[in-house]
Amino acid sequence: MQKILLVEDDPALQFTVLTALEEKGYEVDAVSTTGEAIERLSGNAYPIVVSDIYIDERTGLDILDAAKRKDPLCSVILMTGRGTVETVMAATRGGAFDYIAKPFDLDVMLDAIERAEASRQEQEGEAEEKEPLETEMIGTSPSMVEIYKTISRTAPTDATVLIEGETGTGKDMAAHMIHRFSNRKDQPFVPVDCASIAPSLLESELFGSMRGAFTGADRDRVGVFEAANRGTVFLDEIGDIEHNFQLALLRFLESHEIRPVGASRSKTVDVRVLAATNRDLQRMVKEEKFREDLWHRLNVVRIVMPPLCEHPGDIVLLTQHFLRKYNERYHRDVKLMDSGVAALREHLWPGNVRQLQHVIERLTILADRVDDQTVRHALAIGSREKPVETLAEVEEDQIRKMLVAMGGNKSKAAKKLGIERKTLYRKLEQMKL
Repeated sequence: MQKILLVEDDPALQFTVLTALEEKGYEVDAVSTTGEAIERLSGNAYPIVVSDIYIDERTGLDILDAAKRKDPLCSVILMTGRGTVETVMAATRGGAFDYIAKPFDLDVMLDAIERAEASRQEQEGEAEEKEPLETEMIGTSPSMVEIYKTISRTAPTDATVLIEGETGTGKDMAAHMIHRFSNRKDQPFVPVDCASIAPSLLESELFGSMRGAFTGADRDRVGVFEAANRGTVFLDEIGDIEHNFQLALLRFLESHEIRPVGASRSKTVDVRVLAATNRDLQRMVKEEKFREDLWHRLNVVRIVMPPLCEHPGDIVLLTQHFLRKYNERYHRDVKLMDSGVAALREHLWPGNVRQLQHVIERLTILADRVDDQTVRHALAIGSREKPVETLAEVEEDQIRKMLVAMGGNKSKAAKKLGIERKTLYRKLEQMKL
């Protein structure tokens, strides 16, 4: 069994992990501060280090650096209850073996240690450490930390990534973060809303067109792929593209060649493609509404953004983040009250993080504080009606109430709900309204 250095400032958690490791036969040195950990590492080379990230004035990233300088093959497993994509990225670039979100099952920790033992000889040397940046993606739940890990591993590659999730879950933010931490970060990042472009114009929008290629083409036009050469193109709402164009997109992904509409020759461009959808592409493949070969080509790496109702522990963190943002923007000092926290947690958020953001912005402008009354008013809940049982029923209930409140104006209703207008139209079709 390997010797392990355990760094944890919470006495109860330190005792729990220490006991579990010793029962498995590991020899464990347990310390509570980064200073003690770095001192131990100065005189000893530990094959495995298990450390919290946020401990005192220094962090687990300092311990990671010290462990790797002492032994480049050391497997460092970091734990935190306040994970961000930036800390995961810094840990990954620093050579951390794994990154575990608190709270965790002991089996998760033991599995990570067993994997570290098995792969120790394959560990790479120390990577360049980057200073942690102010976070853009908010959330410390285990599901979000897993997404951060996937982003950190995927970003340095040129792999195509398919980002799935409901409207408002942050698919565009995940795409931005992949580009931000990629080798293309200094090159263009060009988002394209495929659903907002007429099908007849999508090919010329992406591939470009030559003068005279069609009515109104009075000049040569550079397409998105060529304009973003050496950068990243983010194809949002990829599930909305017509079947006829899917083949053209597949050919581009395979060859990286474009032929502008009306051109006689193709040209090669160097573009990474990220795609996102709120539709079930696998079901669309079965229904023959989406090409199976294109789905496989897009689905090299898959990220699924969870709806906010599946990680409610992040609601307070998100609310605090948005309050700071809008208090500063609008020169306000709106406070978050305990009753407001309870009301926010009770809501199922059919519009997800985007809806929460719009609600907090509205409250920052109009309210003196975020409490249960102001939250319920902002959500236009009104009087209680018969309880609903499913998320779909809650969503329909919210949409109907908001349409009434906005006098039937769909644009205003979509804005108040924190969703896009085209998303509202699609939901109204599903509701047969």
